Amino acid sequence: MKKTVSVILAAAFLAVLCTASFADKTVTLRFNNLGVATDAHTKGMELFAKKAAEYSNGSIKVRTYHSGSLYTQEGETEAILNGELDLCYISWQTVATKAPDLSMFTAGYFFSSYDHMTKALNGDFARAEIYPKVTKALGVVPLGAFYLGSRQINTRSKPVYTPEDLKGVLLRMPGLPTWLFLGRALGANPTPMAFGEVYTGLSTGAIDGQDNPMPTVKNAKFYEVAKYLSLTYHVIDSMLICAAGDTWAKLSPAQREALQKAADDARAFIDETNLKAEAELTEFFKANGVTVVTPDIKAFKDKVSAAYLADKEMSGAWDMDLYKKVQNIK
Repeated sequence: MKKTVSVILAAAFLAVLCTASFADKTVTLRFNNLGVATDAHTKGMELFAKKAAEYSNGSIKVRTYHSGSLYTQEGETEAILNGELDLCYISWQTVATKAPDLSMFTAGYFFSSYDHMTKALNGDFARAEIYPKVTKALGVVPLGAFYLGSRQINTRSKPVYTPEDLKGVLLRMPGLPTWLFLGRALGANPTPMAFGEVYTGLSTGAIDGQDNPMPTVKNAKFYEVAKYLSLTYHVIDSMLICAAGDTWAKLSPAQREALQKAADDARAFIDETNLKAEAELTEFFKANGVTVVTPDIKAFKDKVSAAYLADKEMSGAWDMDLYKKVQNIK
């Protein structure tokens, strides 16, 4: 009996030793971020690194690089896709280049609110219905979708309440076909213009308005020359925090759990930070002489959604079953 007990104890000790040795193997991961040091996503990246070390009992060390100091915007995506980079943020526009069926996530009014977006892109539904598609197309593992902000319409001479109010309005948009399509769908005359020229364009009347999240409107001082802000929320923007597939495969189950928990904490911080900033900026603009209005969002959403669905070049590749499921999320 004593010999049997000794054998069992020895086997149990060996199993624990092997498990601990595997779980405690230290890995160093590199996380590249294009945002500047003061950006919420950079601070969230730093929190992620701290929490990853904490939750893994020190077996995961994350080295963080902001301002594109490790990889530029052009090189970052290629680096994580070929396994040279361990972690980064990936936009839905980038996802769409590899997975056209997911390009719906770049469309105007695809999400009706922040709550709608985060319910769809974070949690069990995303892990079952969306993330596997991203992994299959790009070979990366999404850990969550972090809130970037919501785009609003900022105009010079009049407030915008309905799509009809944008008729004939020269609305500056980024110069990509997808953005210009959105400008037309909103009801405006979209005008491509370099970001650095927008302030002068607004002050001289070369353009009648522009669209950006509120922090950008403040930081670029567009509110000085465009005194109307319409809270259209026409793009509820987010980006995915992703791990390279090869990196994920090398981690133990405990380490994967640690990274997921760290990502959840970082997402909570980033989302709360950006939502708080947006709420406070509304009052900031009002205090600086900006007329802030609430438009007929349903009218905008109906018009924009119909435009996308009618244009097969824009929506022909969409996974319509997934589209309906997302739209039905409450």
